[in-house]
Amino acid sequence: QVQLVESGGGLVQPGGSLRLTCAGSGRTFSGYAMGWFRQAPGKDREFVAVVSWSGGNADYAGSVKGRFGISRDNTKNTLYLQMNSLKPEDTAVYYCAARLGSTKWDWYEYDYWGRGTQVTVSS
Repeated sequence: QVQLVESGGGLVQPGGSLRLTCAGSGRTFSGYAMGWFRQAPGKDREFVAVVSWSGGNADYAGSVKGRFGISRDNTKNTLYLQMNSLKPEDTAVYYCAARLGSTKWDWYEYDYWGRGTQVTVSS
């Protein structure tokens, strides 16, 4: 059974940084695109960033471009999200997800999900 487990969330002040990690197990993610999504209270789940299997192609939501960086280590079945210059509006539960094939921005295109990690940006 495929499992994705996120970690690294927490409380951080505006302007601070966090690094999220998503550890995959249960299978190799060869050929799988992986992404980060987030959901704030009362809002829909939204796309944050996605990276191709090779790591050579990455896309970002406009609201995080230039501040967040997505990467993966396929030898460790691990996905990362480096978040810099955090803002209060980045507060949400962050989820990692995986899908076989190309990168997609729509959350419903993804087959496997973690349970999420809370990120709170507040002074």
